[in-house]
Amino acid sequence: MDVDLLVGGFPCQDYSVAKSANSARGLEGKKGVLWWEILRLVKQHKPKFVFLENVDRLLKSPSPQRGRDFAIMLRTLGDVGYSIEWRVVNSAEYGFPQRRIRVFIVAKLAGSSESATKQILESGILARALPAIADGELSEIEIDRDVVKLTRDFNNGGKISPFLVSGYYEDGIAYTIKTKANWGGEKAALKDVLIPDKDVPSEYWVSDDQLPQWEYLKGAKTISRTHPGSGVEYNYSEGKMAFPDDIGNPSRTILTGEGGTSPSRFKHIIKRPRGFRRLTPIELERLNGFEDGWTAFGAAGNAISDARRAFFMGNALVIGLIERVGDVLAKEIVHRQDS
Repeated sequence: MDVDLLVGGFPCQDYSVAKSANSARGLEGKKGVLWWEILRLVKQHKPKFVFLENVDRLLKSPSPQRGRDFAIMLRTLGDVGYSIEWRVVNSAEYGFPQRRIRVFIVAKLAGSSESATKQILESGILARALPAIADGELSEIEIDRDVVKLTRDFNNGGKISPFLVSGYYEDGIAYTIKTKANWGGEKAALKDVLIPDKDVPSEYWVSDDQLPQWEYLKGAKTISRTHPGSGVEYNYSEGKMAFPDDIGNPSRTILTGEGGTSPSRFKHIIKRPRGFRRLTPIELERLNGFEDGWTAFGAAGNAISDARRAFFMGNALVIGLIERVGDVLAKEIVHRQDS
């Protein structure tokens, strides 16, 4: 079977900032190990291109060896015959109404005669889809061919990952550089996705007696806790979050716990002339670029609860970013077929 493109968004829980650094196990975690299944499919079908996505913490995993997991991915995928580019992208910096940060990885079957700098900033798939400019100096990282040794020794005890927000890998060398978005178009904000207040169901409006709990949860605090295993007491601290959310800026990242009526530190809450309210499923869909009502019904025509719809949007991507990368990939695939 001739495969042009393999696309994957392997589970992020073993890398995500939603987990503490000590509990995120990376490639050793139950879900992180699915990387090896992606690699198996790549070896089996040798697609012309591979397009992957994950949380940006992937570049820093695991905490005792920052960057080790990503180094293993680059080495093992490169050994199958691929050159690889990556970019950490904040969707808000490319005009979208949500601050959602992800790392995109594009691998191409075959190398390039162009320099790494040109690949990262001009001619690469991600460079053309999501323009960026250099914000630092290019550095090189040699990645050991012996994966066992790489697993044991890479950045052992390092506090900082050597992998920066952009990079290119080929023939055992990773080239990496700090970049920033080069987007000159219009930028959207949370206010641009809001539906009229008259169309907001009553359960989304926050009652006056609930507001103090919302404000407390959003505020800075230090809480005394006891570790359930050791019995050791410690202080758990949280910083202050915006209350209410500023609709004049892109929204915070939608999380899977966005749904439900109970007060929460992590849910969005906005102030309108009528009062305070949460975001509706349609507004969450719009923040990710989906059509209104995209999550309203299941495949069998069954109605989906609002809490479940919010969960789906917390797991989704900003699809406009994917479309931009997809457009460039499609042109590359057609070019290869014609040449």
